[in-house]
Amino acid sequence: MKKTFVKVLCLAFVALLTLSCFTACGGSEEAYVIGVSGPVTGPAAVYGEAVKNSAQMAVDEINAKGGLNGVKFKLVFLDDKHDAGNISTNYASLVEQGMQVSLGTVTTAPGLEFTKYAKQDNVFFLTPSASGDKIPEFANGYQMCFADGNQGAVAANYVNSLFTSAKTIGILYNSADPYSKGIYDQFKAALNENITTIDAAFTDDKTADFSGQINQLKDCDFIFMPIYYTPASTFMKQAKDIVPANAVYYGCDGLDGIDSAIEGFNINEIPQEVSMLSHFNSKATDGAAKEFVDKYVAKYGSGTLNQFGASAYDCIYALYNAMKAAIDGGKDIPADISASDLCEILKAEFNGDFKFSGVTGNDITWQDNGYVQKDAVKYIVKAANAQ
Repeated sequence: MKKTFVKVLCLAFVALLTLSCFTACGGSEEAYVIGVSGPVTGPAAVYGEAVKNSAQMAVDEINAKGGLNGVKFKLVFLDDKHDAGNISTNYASLVEQGMQVSLGTVTTAPGLEFTKYAKQDNVFFLTPSASGDKIPEFANGYQMCFADGNQGAVAANYVNSLFTSAKTIGILYNSADPYSKGIYDQFKAALNENITTIDAAFTDDKTADFSGQINQLKDCDFIFMPIYYTPASTFMKQAKDIVPANAVYYGCDGLDGIDSAIEGFNINEIPQEVSMLSHFNSKATDGAAKEFVDKYVAKYGSGTLNQFGASAYDCIYALYNAMKAAIDGGKDIPADISASDLCEILKAEFNGDFKFSGVTGNDITWQDNGYVQKDAVKYIVKAANAQ
């Protein structure tokens, strides 16, 4: 009995020693931890689902190829319900789970809160879709999406080129939401003087009755909508027989997902054109975008296919490529590197001559203020119904 007990202890010690050596020597327990907070429940859930799915798909692909110098990646995604009040708890949990680098948040309002904590700990983040101008306010923050100011200005440039003579257009925006108000302000500032606007505001993305705003905009044949898909779909459904059938609804990345499965809404029943400023074409027929679409739909279906996910997929690969470039340049990035040390390495890459080509653009670069530099196009989600 005594010999058996000693033998069991010895075997246990050997197993523990082997596991410790396996981990220390680069075994499967080692991983670079990427943290992210986003909504997978609530009114913006389609964005969070897309980011979570796409980021995990990229991580799985990288890990299947051996990771980075034998070290794999691990994604930790926490639900924040698009509520900034959940960020404090989520951020603390991500840190506790070993976060070394981050995708920040999916949406802007929670992102503004996340930014404060990430600055304190010097955690590098590259957000796929939190587009507020102040999201990359500090040196550790970067965006793969267009900043609101960029979206507002680019959208205004498009409208300026579309209407070269006197024109009145409508604007529907959420005056209480940093995302919507930020784009609205920049859009208005960049509009040509020959274009006047009828501005219809609301203050809650859960607004159920848009009759007042519809009455304001009922004669407009072009309506700019820098809002999320939930209030946009509600407005469009209520306004479909009031706003001119030949009108154009034009938004930014917040409209992405409006052609997905939204309860009580069918975009094909909306007679107006629905379009948006985008860096991703979900109907691409070739190139990296087409490859991404095919892989995503095969794995997750088309219900959550949108540019938020495409951007998240690019974020993972951009971080991987930047870390690889740093290692190739002589930097040491061990699996247990601190978030702050990794942040300094990544800042040097993103502020240097690092370029990335992926699903959402080619030769993508970043300014030292964290804003992304890449091309944008008008993407028609649904053409106007034939009259």
